[in-house]
Amino acid sequence: MAYYRTKSGQFKKGIQNEKRRHGNKGKSAIEEEEPRQDELNDQIVEHVRMTTSLIEDRRVSLMEIRKMLTRALRQRSLGYRKRIDYIVGYLNRAFP
Repeated sequence: MAYYRTKSGQFKKGIQNEKRRHGNKGKSAIEEEEPRQDELNDQIVEHVRMTTSLIEDRRVSLMEIRKMLTRALRQRSLGYRKRIDYIVGYLNRAFP
């Protein structure tokens, strides 16, 4: 309690309270958050195209890369399990 009465303690407690109010994101993180872009970034697509061309040792078109990335981004994410469920499942498989 004595720490939170000091200037640095009050400042830190203020940050902790902001995180709690905003779902573990500080006020500054919410203000700085940029809108999410649904479209693929052209620079990233070009980088993936160049890298894929080098790996496959052939020219890969942007259309091929966009189809590949669109298909990859459409995949469903893995289901979320609680940590304890993951550990119990691992132990059951490792030590039957």
